[in-house]
Amino acid sequence: MNKSVRYGDFLPSNSNTSSITTNSLLKCPGCGSESIITDSDSGEMICVKCGRVISDQMQDVRPEWRVFSTSEPELRTRIGIPESLARHDMGLSTVIGRTNKDASGNKLDPAMRITMNRLATWDLRSQLHTPKDRSLRQAFFQLDIMKDKLGLSDGLVEKAAYIYRKAQSMKLTRGRTISGVLAAAVYIACRELGASRTLDDIAAVCNVKRKEVAKDFRILHTRLDLKIPQQDPIKCIVRVANKVRLSEKTKRKAAEIMNAVMKEEVSAGKDPMGLAASVLYISGIKTGETITQSNIAEAAGVTEVTIRNRAKELTNKIELN
Repeated sequence: MNKSVRYGDFLPSNSNTSSITTNSLLKCPGCGSESIITDSDSGEMICVKCGRVISDQMQDVRPEWRVFSTSEPELRTRIGIPESLARHDMGLSTVIGRTNKDASGNKLDPAMRITMNRLATWDLRSQLHTPKDRSLRQAFFQLDIMKDKLGLSDGLVEKAAYIYRKAQSMKLTRGRTISGVLAAAVYIACRELGASRTLDDIAAVCNVKRKEVAKDFRILHTRLDLKIPQQDPIKCIVRVANKVRLSEKTKRKAAEIMNAVMKEEVSAGKDPMGLAASVLYISGIKTGETITQSNIAEAAGVTEVTIRNRAKELTNKIELN
């Protein structure tokens, strides 16, 4: 989906302008200008005239080699896949391919082909020779699936993998399912990085009961001594409002009410999704937009009773203009 920004909005204050190039082969679909610049760091193609982001998923066509030495800039080195905690071997293993050609491109004779296939088989078996490696491989395979279904970022996946490895090193995975502990690790990572994902969303994707995920979350939270921040209610407002398809005016009014609620410390100990649904219900009444309690309760994953009780409590404790 296209988005409109100003020309300088996409540049951070310490950005490297050498990563920006001019592309004159495209035209802006909005204003028809041919002044298109490409930011290779963010992967965006932006119109200079109107600031429209034409594409934010540009394919990286830069060479694979990198320069690691400043004293010898002509020394270029190719590397393999990057290291990652979300791989059972952290991306440091080597793999013997099953091609039937040598380095020069010549075909292998039958005897050598059988020998290489046998070596490749034993190489694959040697990488998963312990139960810990097999458990990590299964867990991170599920984590990769969760990344696609929940739309998780790479940083969040790395954080979840780090928490799962820490839990496994302290033997907290014994007697518990891999899916349950992994779901709890993902939820903790979402809370720490500010991603709006609820326990119900993660439990539904992992095909695990919410009660089991909540139990594993409490165990990881206590045994790993984690400092988990509270979920931002403002992000919950945006999420619920998008599901119900409310107007921008109602969203802004709900944000103002939520800021007043947080300032008066009324939100302490309240479920963020239920609080956001109640604030949206109140803001809809203020702006004159028709919102039923059943629709907004279904979007937030709470009951209508919760919305009524929270709305009544907020109306009594704070002054709503």
